[in-house]
Amino acid sequence: MAGFTFKQFEIQQDRCAMKVGTDGVLLGAWAEGGQRILDIGSGTGLISLMMAQRFPEAQVWGIDIDPDACMQARENVAASPFADRVGIACCALQDFSKLEAVKADGGLFDAIVSNPPFFVNGLKNPDSKRAMARHSDSLPFPVLMKGVRRWLSDEGVFSAIVPADVLESFASEAYCSGLSLVRQCGVKTVERKQPKRYLVAFSKRRAGMIDKCTEIMTDSEGNRSEWYAKITEEFYLE
Repeated sequence: MAGFTFKQFEIQQDRCAMKVGTDGVLLGAWAEGGQRILDIGSGTGLISLMMAQRFPEAQVWGIDIDPDACMQARENVAASPFADRVGIACCALQDFSKLEAVKADGGLFDAIVSNPPFFVNGLKNPDSKRAMARHSDSLPFPVLMKGVRRWLSDEGVFSAIVPADVLESFASEAYCSGLSLVRQCGVKTVERKQPKRYLVAFSKRRAGMIDKCTEIMTDSEGNRSEWYAKITEEFYLE
């Protein structure tokens, strides 16, 4: 599987179950950031590197449970201009606090991002690694939300991307964990269709009015929409 070249870094992905895809790029371009950023389920390292590029002062941690993905993500990070600000840890979210580097680093995160496993039901892919990366068995929503609650600062924001059919259960689980929806962006592939995915952001602080919008990825001629082109212009090569 060929790598993927962005403006400021490259992603090699032949050892990763989940390849570079639209969801990861959208989240990396849309998510809120800060000084300390945690990427849960970092895979190739794509979102970690996008966040490091967007927020030049940020220190970024990426965590994943797939050793091969972590190894490749470390190589992608090492080859990038952001190697001194991005760390990749191979561990489950539940074990993150046990890492010596994290103990030494200390502190909460003012931004957490995740492109989480989302297949709650249905047949699993026969490729065990791809199944692990895609099915919520490996990171159930309650476990994810508990981890977010544990590591998110009081003023921090948790950003994620989920398919339309799990939006309600995802938001409900966040609410049960003490997180409030503050931003929601429905993303349509084309104007005539309903949103296929949602970008969502949660905070520990209860929101007043939720910032909601709907955007389109491609125009009537099949080109990137003005919105999609704008949020990805610092990443995609022309």
